Amino acid sequence: MNFYNILKDKISKFVLSKFDLDFEDIEIQTTKKDFKGDITVVIFPLVKILKKSPIEIGNEIGSFLVSNLKYVNNYNLIQGYLNLTIDNKFYIEFFNEIIDDKNYGILKPKKYDPLFLIEYSSPNTNKPLHLGHIRNILLGYSISEILKANGKNVHKTQIINDRGIHICKSIVAWLKFGKNSNPKDSSEKGDAFVGRYYILFNKIYNEEISKLIKDGNDKIYAENNAPIFLEAKDLLIKWENGDKEVISLWKKMNSWVYEGFDKTYDDLGVDFDSYYYESNTYLLGKEIINKGLKNNIFYKKKDGSVWIDLSNEGLDEKILLRSDGTSVYMTQDLGTAYLRHKDHPNINGVIYTVGNEQDYHFKVLFKILNRLGYTWSKNLHHLSYGMVDLPSGKMKSREGTVVDADEIISEMKLTASNLSKDLGKTEDFSKIKKDKLNSTIGLGALKYFILKVDPKKRILFNPTESIDFNGNTGPFIQYTYARIKSLLRKGKLSNSKINIGIDINDKEKDLLKLLIQFPIAIKNSAQNYSPALVANYIFDLVKTFNSYYQSTTILKIHDSEIKNFRLALSEKVGDVIRNSMKLLGMEVPEKM
Repeated sequence: MNFYNILKDKISKFVLSKFDLDFEDIEIQTTKKDFKGDITVVIFPLVKILKKSPIEIGNEIGSFLVSNLKYVNNYNLIQGYLNLTIDNKFYIEFFNEIIDDKNYGILKPKKYDPLFLIEYSSPNTNKPLHLGHIRNILLGYSISEILKANGKNVHKTQIINDRGIHICKSIVAWLKFGKNSNPKDSSEKGDAFVGRYYILFNKIYNEEISKLIKDGNDKIYAENNAPIFLEAKDLLIKWENGDKEVISLWKKMNSWVYEGFDKTYDDLGVDFDSYYYESNTYLLGKEIINKGLKNNIFYKKKDGSVWIDLSNEGLDEKILLRSDGTSVYMTQDLGTAYLRHKDHPNINGVIYTVGNEQDYHFKVLFKILNRLGYTWSKNLHHLSYGMVDLPSGKMKSREGTVVDADEIISEMKLTASNLSKDLGKTEDFSKIKKDKLNSTIGLGALKYFILKVDPKKRILFNPTESIDFNGNTGPFIQYTYARIKSLLRKGKLSNSKINIGIDINDKEKDLLKLLIQFPIAIKNSAQNYSPALVANYIFDLVKTFNSYYQSTTILKIHDSEIKNFRLALSEKVGDVIRNSMKLLGMEVPEKM
């Protein structure tokens, strides 16, 4: 039962018959706690159109609804807000409709439902994943789950940046200083091993720049002519020319990195349906650029570099190929976009989960694809998000001041373990169960802390704050779920429907109102590409349930009918908590 849709339809038909106005943009919301009522209809838009007072319009609509819509008992007007009082029987009728549905609010995609490609992670193979990647990965994975819950078919993918000057930097440093070593020699994950050589390259590069400047050269000359940088450039040219030795070494070092990435993805509980590689798509990008040159969409400068001029669209000139013929990021992004559409011609949309530092890049990419005549470019969306900072400041990969994803995952698990030990929550658990619980709590804390923030906002990540068992945190929500499961183990819940005439209190009504809102929260979260809307919904539900639990007798009440309703209501809240957290990529423990 979607009472909101029924209400909107009734109001639209009334406005059409009474005022001869075809108006379907009816705004409905839950009545604020400070006012009497359950559902509020916003009258202001009609006031502007009909040129009548909100009191006059509100009274006419309110009277009509009380007379013609089942369960609307009364109404009151506060300026431009029509507050409706809904009969308790409506809430019980709604509850009976969802009582046996363990996946209430979740739609299952059908074969011919729209297909969306979600790109996330998309790392470089010259360093391990870090805390910034974690936000990217968690956002992309959660949006994938939320879109699926809205009945969309979802394909999770990434583009792996496995070539380019930055990759060559790690290779050059390993060739010069690696002494033919490998990750097993130092018992390191492969991505961390290769990342050390990227940091080493930049250390030596900066030293050589300083020396060249000290010898009387300007900064630009020094940056472009530092010996180790020239070696990296030479290696890139050899790679693009297919040098067998360079290709073999490149494959070997990348394989080390992939093993490391897979371990991190597994720890985070995320997966992918396909992988695209820059080493393949940049070639297709070059073909597209050559066609664009022939059609005068792009142009060459005197040095041989290829550009596009987007100044008439509020942007500027953008390089597509360097003067030596090597590609840039835009080259491979053009090839990747084309290849994905070729692989999935029925795509309804592609969502690029990439930080807001690349906002301009994606504006340019989408404009270029449009200029090339690809009509599907209108279905491309950049899910832009703010950076993640630590209390110590901004992370910098080149200087080795990033926090690796593996480090933060381990820290979160350890913090959860220490906190659980201090609170005595795992004394009767086996070691396997303790480790599992600590992983669930630690990762839950990390994921919820990041996903509860609107993607557009920057995050200051504080591990200690994120793992508190009180407040707006993952562990607080997980603990509430475990409390509900404990309650259900102690009580004897009947599977029968609830008597529609049962007396319910205000807190029960508040919980039922929130349950009605669950499908709406999922829909809004998908439309806004914001898992924060689901996270904030869960927190409201959990707060309301805990208030109910503290003030209401559940197990010891003598009336078996009321007891069964309260247990059933608690179970349904638990189902929604579990399903909501799953949309955020989080698990909830049966015991804590």
